[in-house]
Amino acid sequence: MLLFYRFYRWLYLRRVPVVPTICKYVNRIVFSIVLPPSAQVGRNVRFGYGGLGIVVHANAVIGDNVVISPNVVIGGRSKLREVPVIEDDVQIGAGACILGPVRIGRGAKVGANAVVLEDIPPGSIAVGVPARVIRQG
Repeated sequence: MLLFYRFYRWLYLRRVPVVPTICKYVNRIVFSIVLPPSAQVGRNVRFGYGGLGIVVHANAVIGDNVVISPNVVIGGRSKLREVPVIEDDVQIGAGACILGPVRIGRGAKVGANAVVLEDIPPGSIAVGVPARVIRQG
């Protein structure tokens, strides 16, 4: 799944028309993940259960060595143009929603079903709806 994304991202960066969009939809049908070619995904990113139910905003940035569990939404919020930035070595629990112009700091952990609406400092753990930091890094 991620190898397929890297292929159509490569095509997208070289401005190949139509093919990256078709590949995005194939990825969505086969793996149940919405991962647009314009999203930036770093190295060694792992999507739990092959990306099942994961939705990533077209302008989102995901760093290296990130673990994303199933049913995670990394997206924007209405009337806000900015989208999430996930730094390196972050773990995101199942069902979490990371919405709007937030930055998840390096090495942070987001608990299952948390709704992140504000920045999470590096090395911290955030849980709840809305997410709050329970341990500073």
